[in-house]
Amino acid sequence: MELRQLIYFLEAAKYKNFTKASESLHISQPALSKMIKSLEEELGITLINRSNKTSEVTDGGLIVLEYAERILSLVEEMQTTLEDLTSLKRGSISIGIPPIIGSLYFPKVMAEFHKEYPNISINITEYGGAKVVKSVEKGEFEVGVAVLPVDEEVFHVYPIVEDEMKLLININHPLAKRDRIHLKELKNEEFIFYHEDFALHDIMWKKFIQEGFEPKILFKSSQWDLMSEMVGANLGITILPESICERVENKHVKIISLEPVTPWNLGVITKKDKYISYATKRFIEFFTD
Repeated sequence: MELRQLIYFLEAAKYKNFTKASESLHISQPALSKMIKSLEEELGITLINRSNKTSEVTDGGLIVLEYAERILSLVEEMQTTLEDLTSLKRGSISIGIPPIIGSLYFPKVMAEFHKEYPNISINITEYGGAKVVKSVEKGEFEVGVAVLPVDEEVFHVYPIVEDEMKLLININHPLAKRDRIHLKELKNEEFIFYHEDFALHDIMWKKFIQEGFEPKILFKSSQWDLMSEMVGANLGITILPESICERVENKHVKIISLEPVTPWNLGVITKKDKYISYATKRFIEFFTD
């Protein structure tokens, strides 16, 4: 069965006259009659009783008429919905964001995006950076924000932030008078560290191993503000990205540069060879412009 058969049948039923219906459809009357006949043969039922003056829809034809109207209405609705999607009048985005950075960059961007595209819903899930990468790879999210580098054979990467790690230390700590500290000098310090599912955990852990020691972990947290407050209370030291350090307002905390410099770069990632919605594509463009 073809949609065109249903369209022709609806027109014939509307006019109850094959001549008028064929004129409306801009086809010949024999072509219309042939199309209706083929539909009747396919369904095994007479749809229209033909006479010289009028063409009346049969009982069976009325049932087909009802369904044909619903089918064509759904097709029209589908076309409208697709048009809305491509013109970004509707849609949804699923995104994974590490909580330690979500509050830094996203509120302003989200507000601006929502203002421009108010009917697109944004579903945000906060995961540690390492878990965000795995979730995008598995298809749980269309898009994620990750600490770079990631495997560019698996992901499309759109860089958004270039930063570096800094040391947060209590102002009464013996090292607080310094402006720059080497990682090796932190061997005997107690750290307020990140949970294992955070990309920062692996990045800094590997750095310490390269310097010949494992850090002594006193506490673990996923909240940068809590971590900095614990430093302010002289419970240990921590290492955070510079852009986060700029938000620390605790007067008991000093921020010190580290050697060697450890970059902290962020990017928006999507999985290669995976369909990305129109809304998500625009969000990536919006965020990386």
